[in-house]
Amino acid sequence: MFLSLLFYLGTLPPTGSTGPASTAEPTAGTDSQEPPKPRFDFYTMLPEQSMEEDLPAPEPAKPVTETTSPSEYYLLQAGSFRQREDADRRRAELLLLGLEPNVRESNGDNGRWFRVYLGPFDTRSKMSKARSLTAAQNIDTLVLKRSS
Repeated sequence: MFLSLLFYLGTLPPTGSTGPASTAEPTAGTDSQEPPKPRFDFYTMLPEQSMEEDLPAPEPAKPVTETTSPSEYYLLQAGSFRQREDADRRRAELLLLGLEPNVRESNGDNGRWFRVYLGPFDTRSKMSKARSLTAAQNIDTLVLKRSS
């Protein structure tokens, strides 16, 4: 085994050279030549093109109405609880967010419930702002669209 190791070490190239690729002479100009610089033709092409020819004529803007009909409004239900204390606790959380919640009691076939509502909101954008505030605090809401 020792002789095999010596034979193997003897077949390795000397440490100073890196093999046959390093013995070849470098070609003239490869070391002194810099890579070509990129060309940016769009600086000259853009001013020459007419933008008006390529673009279609703009359509007249339609007015966006966010308001619902006068008889419709939005409510957000921020919770439904069996105990009044739980509903008051949710109401306090919403008051700290700067919202105006109210608690309504309802009696039905399945017992008495205390529901926490936000609103009424006359536009969808106002309702969306309130909903994003509650979502940031991990409070799930239910959107209710009601008519007067």
